[in-house]
Amino acid sequence: MVDAVWTDVEPEWWGDARRLDVLCEVQAERVRQATKHGDRSHLPDGTAPDAILEDLPAAYQNTVRADDLAQWAKARTQAASQRESGDWSLTFEHILTEEWAEAIAESVPAKLRAELIQVAAVAVQWVQAIDRRMT
Repeated sequence: MVDAVWTDVEPEWWGDARRLDVLCEVQAERVRQATKHGDRSHLPDGTAPDAILEDLPAAYQNTVRADDLAQWAKARTQAASQRESGDWSLTFEHILTEEWAEAIAESVPAKLRAELIQVAAVAVQWVQAIDRRMT
């Protein structure tokens, strides 16, 4: 997996019991999902750069490819992070949407896995930010 020095990036990572609480909540949700839906490991990934996203509004039906969505999401996140206004234009929604779109556009299992780890990490970070704001 990835060998990183998290203490340089986020010093409270190792000492923050709340982070462990979040990961335990994620695990509890996985148990809930498994209980409700059973083993879903047989489901296909359903991802690929040329995948057409279904269930979109009629105006977009059969027009949005996953790789186009990923490029749009990345450009949107970059634009929000580069705004000079200082109005905190970049949001967790931007980041999570970008990571999700990149995962949807990936068809190589190892790369898809890496993208999904990024999705999970951003989701956990977002939950932690909400928790910090609530305390």
